[in-house]
Amino acid sequence: MEKISTGANSREEKANSDNVWVNVITNRSSRLFIILGGFFIANALVAEFIGVKIFALEDTLGWEPFNFNLFGQEGALQFSAGVLLWPIIFIMTDIINEYYGRKGVRLLSFLAVGLISYAFVMIFAAIFLAPPEWWVQQNVSKGVPDMQSAFSVVLGQGLLIIVGSLVAFLVAQLVDVISFHRIKRITGERMIWLRATGSTVISQLMDSFVVLAIAFKIGPELVGNVEPWSWAQLFAVGTVQYIYKVFMAVVLTPLLYLGHNLIDSYLGEEVATAMKLKASEVN
Repeated sequence: MEKISTGANSREEKANSDNVWVNVITNRSSRLFIILGGFFIANALVAEFIGVKIFALEDTLGWEPFNFNLFGQEGALQFSAGVLLWPIIFIMTDIINEYYGRKGVRLLSFLAVGLISYAFVMIFAAIFLAPPEWWVQQNVSKGVPDMQSAFSVVLGQGLLIIVGSLVAFLVAQLVDVISFHRIKRITGERMIWLRATGSTVISQLMDSFVVLAIAFKIGPELVGNVEPWSWAQLFAVGTVQYIYKVFMAVVLTPLLYLGHNLIDSYLGEEVATAMKLKASEVN
């Protein structure tokens, strides 16, 4: 028999939809996920945009260049500006992992990659918009003779760098999730520092070399548009960045504990414990 909708059923459906809306907006665990996810994605996006700039750490701090020799390469401590935001992504990843598990990190990682890809498509579209002559020359007195060229060079990173960074980001995040939960299965709720730092040591080994290999070695060899790096140069730069990331993971461990304490207080001990238990399950 066909079910006949009544006014009572309509009121019940409306009440249920209102409850869903209230739960998403006011429920502390849902609100926390939105806040953490927002910071996570915002930092991933900004890191991609500022990553085109390379800075010298010694010059920035006013130190004499180290001029070390690594894999036969002479060099100094030079990094992509994107590494400045990496510590925040590190903390966000491990906190989301702790309370929302693999599905939470996977969802945000795929969403971040999708939004970064969308942002770059929009930027490339903006680059091909024809500018008026006055805008092109408006900053000549400030040392920028061609605003269109500056806009194109700074925001229009090479396609290989974009592909390399996105692949490296996604691979590193998924490896981090798996490593984090493998370590947590062994340690339980003890030793937050071990699962956080241990998963970072493993995942950032992938991140530090995958992006360089795609953008500066394998990609150029396949496309043939630029001179590819030597393997020695790739390993030298990748090793310096990897050591920096591991060092920062250790230095930031107290902030990770502080974050856990603040979130436990915000959620309440009972809810926080239940969320951690659920996040530990294989999902």
